[in-house]
Amino acid sequence: MQPTEDQNDPKPQEFSGRPVERDALREMLRDHADRGQTKSDIVVQSVERLLRRGAITNLSRMLGRMHPADVAKSIRHLSSSKEKREVFELVRGESKRGQVLSELDGDSIHEVLDDLLHSDVAWLLKDLGPDDVAYILGFLPDERAKEILALMRAEDSTEIADILKYEKDTAGGIMTTEFFSLSEDETAQEAINRLQQATDAEMVFYIYVTDKEDHLVGVLSLRQVLTVPPSTPLKNIMTRDVMSVAVDTDQEEVARQVASYNLLAIPVVEKDGILAGIITVDDIVDVIREEATEDMLKMAGAIEEDKVSKSSSLGAAKLRLPWLFTNLVGSLLSGAILWYFRYTIQEVVAIVSFIPVIAAMGGNVGLQSSTLIIRGLAIGQVESSDVWTVLFRETKVGLIMGLACGLILTVVGWGLQQGILGVVVGTSLVIAFFVSTSMATVMPILLKRMKVDPAIAAGPFVTTVNDITGITIYLSLASIFLDHLR
Repeated sequence: MQPTEDQNDPKPQEFSGRPVERDALREMLRDHADRGQTKSDIVVQSVERLLRRGAITNLSRMLGRMHPADVAKSIRHLSSSKEKREVFELVRGESKRGQVLSELDGDSIHEVLDDLLHSDVAWLLKDLGPDDVAYILGFLPDERAKEILALMRAEDSTEIADILKYEKDTAGGIMTTEFFSLSEDETAQEAINRLQQATDAEMVFYIYVTDKEDHLVGVLSLRQVLTVPPSTPLKNIMTRDVMSVAVDTDQEEVARQVASYNLLAIPVVEKDGILAGIITVDDIVDVIREEATEDMLKMAGAIEEDKVSKSSSLGAAKLRLPWLFTNLVGSLLSGAILWYFRYTIQEVVAIVSFIPVIAAMGGNVGLQSSTLIIRGLAIGQVESSDVWTVLFRETKVGLIMGLACGLILTVVGWGLQQGILGVVVGTSLVIAFFVSTSMATVMPILLKRMKVDPAIAAGPFVTTVNDITGITIYLSLASIFLDHLR
């Protein structure tokens, strides 16, 4: 039975074009903002509420006024595939539905397109750029993607196929082939004429200049073209030192270069220097977000595929267990160390009071250092060649923090037991901080030199190793000074 709108609920006012209701919407947004909710949160909640109440007419009207990115966000937050497909089908116009698709994540793309015919999908994608189409098809089964590609226009399918042949996380995989380039022999006036006809180009903030074999040889800005005599050849005014990336360059490195040089776009070239495409800043923003999310998940002991509310409980458990096993092994080693020093602990039971403090503080300071180093490596502030400079700085920071915290522990330990226990605890913490910051600084840099993602050095791994190290240092010192502690 088709659900109907609840007659007892007030009619939603945010979707009408009437001035009174627009004023009510503004008041509602301000009210929610005062409670810490963003406009995006309100939109998502409104879509869910209208869908739950069966207010299809109002929901359709609302979706028609929303930006495709907001529609996509609302779809991503729906819990079932049926709800996602229902909202997607309410979006008016194939062009806007295609834009919504380009903003969805892989799981949602698969869900909303599951019941559509190949011809219908091809029709939705017809107005999208080659990079967006390649992004969407990349989440579909290979056989289905090929059949959809075959139904598209020949020139479009060729460009899309060229992008699909590259790995997703490379420059070739995220570039667009709809760019604007000119021959170096053309004049400024010819460039202006061509620009006026370039309706399909992705962006024309930069004009890329090629030779007769399509090799990238220079770049121009629009200002340069407009401020020279019309008969000036482009090769006389172009900048020859062009910042570019190869098609197989990792997308994280591409993002780093765009951010470092404040570029709006960066050209992508084949190994022989032929201009293959460009990557625009809007795609770079997506890359930065993806890479930051991936690093955060790795540092937390999870991986990218383990998305909240997306994967099954069993699947999520399988993905997280290897990292937890790392913690489990580390905990067992810590237990073995405690057993090894059991006679020391039996002699002075007060030692036990500080074991959690030493372990926790050492692990936390190591995590701080590794996070800073990994972030520095990701944004280019730290290079592999800076290992000694960074190590010297972080160890100094570790010693300063160790002395500050160690002094407090020394006073506390001295208060609990007259004697040298406070000194042993404080000294252990200083040494543990020094070792922890050193390991946490060097490990990410060494991993990067070995072509391994430095993010895996943080989180459970660093914390576990530093827990073991801190306990060992503390109990070893306690054993050495056992006669003075009795």
